[in-house]
Amino acid sequence: MGALEALCAEVGGAALVLDLTRPESFEDALAGVGRVSNVVHNAGVVELGAVAEQKHAVWSHTLAVNVVAPAELTRLLLPRVRVERGSVVFVNSGAGLRANAGWGSYAASKFGLKALADALREEEAGAGVRVSSVYPGRTATPMQAKVRAQEGAAYTPEAFIDPDSVAATIEFVLNAPRDATLPDVSVRPGPR
Repeated sequence: MGALEALCAEVGGAALVLDLTRPESFEDALAGVGRVSNVVHNAGVVELGAVAEQKHAVWSHTLAVNVVAPAELTRLLLPRVRVERGSVVFVNSGAGLRANAGWGSYAASKFGLKALADALREEEAGAGVRVSSVYPGRTATPMQAKVRAQEGAAYTPEAFIDPDSVAATIEFVLNAPRDATLPDVSVRPGPR
């Protein structure tokens, strides 16, 4: 059994596979979804390169997956989240707070994701919906292995945050007392 199937079995959920480059397909795919308490946006893509070198297709793909897809999924799921007075968590990136050379398209998408979260937080506060952004530093994932390869450097997972630590942070945000909200949470590697 794969990790996703195991998680679904553990929580009594069902997997919903979406093509994040086709947000026009989300509404039909979500038609059978019932109660939704919380939404955690964790998908993302990265392609490093200088602004002068990255073509339109890279920018379009990065923005579609990292900003447009979460915006559309949120729009469609928001009525259900409002009923539950739930939370929306956007897993952002340190690149959503500071852009470095070679990270233009990715950072732009993550700054856009921050703007989406900030606007949604203000819009939905009256409905009791909490909105948080979590900004992990470099995390030991296949995405980080790809980034290290693009940087021409070795991938050593122990040098990065464990994905379970990021998951525990998201869990902490979701389980915060109802009278509190954690709008922005940065997660960086700690001392070992």
